[in-house]
Amino acid sequence: MATRSPLPRARKRFGQNFLRDTGVISRIVRAIAPREGDRLVEIGPGQGALTAPLIQASQALEVIELDRDLIPGLRVQFYDYPDFVIHEGDALKFDFQALSDQDGRALRVVGNLPYNISTPIIFHLLGARGAIEDMHFMLQKEVVDRLAAEPGDTDWGRLSVMTQYYCQVESLFVVPPESFLPQPKVDSAIVRLTPHAELPAVADDETRFADVVRQAFGQRRKTLRNNLKGLISAETLTEIGIDPGRRPQTLRVDELVAISNRVGESA
Repeated sequence: MATRSPLPRARKRFGQNFLRDTGVISRIVRAIAPREGDRLVEIGPGQGALTAPLIQASQALEVIELDRDLIPGLRVQFYDYPDFVIHEGDALKFDFQALSDQDGRALRVVGNLPYNISTPIIFHLLGARGAIEDMHFMLQKEVVDRLAAEPGDTDWGRLSVMTQYYCQVESLFVVPPESFLPQPKVDSAIVRLTPHAELPAVADDETRFADVVRQAFGQRRKTLRNNLKGLISAETLTEIGIDPGRRPQTLRVDELVAISNRVGESA
């Protein structure tokens, strides 16, 4: 077995907090349940804490790492695994669809995502959802609460709607700050995102749907009548069974889809 090189320190500019708690790591791996033959992709392997048990279970793993200082250590640490592949680069620009297209297998994506770019990465991955079987992420607990929120919750918003339009969302468990080095100032949580085999509600135009959702939640304290003014009239909202006096955080995904589709009919 190759000797591991000294571990670089976490870098603030990359939002790095390295997971060190072996009990939490084991629990995450059990939740992922990696299988031999899976097309596993880890975003931001860091020092390899999660990488090691994943590759031991699956015997193959691809990782995406932006920090060049971490890559030599990863190469040494996993030298004995011929199917360990490092993609050096930014996950926000990575082509996940092309990776799946190489052999037609859906990807299982995992990662301890930097807090500062977690939401943009999720939106980027939703764009490649057809290539993905499931996703397991460590995120700031506040973000997981928003992802898993339900209509009427204070956390229900644009991120909740857009993610749940495309995926089933499961909040799995909380990870305390002392599980990391350095310790973050907030709790983290593990979330599972599973793309829907069939969308529960289908938007005629997904770009328009995203625009409607963005405008609807633009001012959360205002009613739909005000937030969607110029896009759809109060009378039309009433026609499709939606009270224009409601606030956006009370709307279900299917109701927002209905608004978007009606806007399209009027265009």
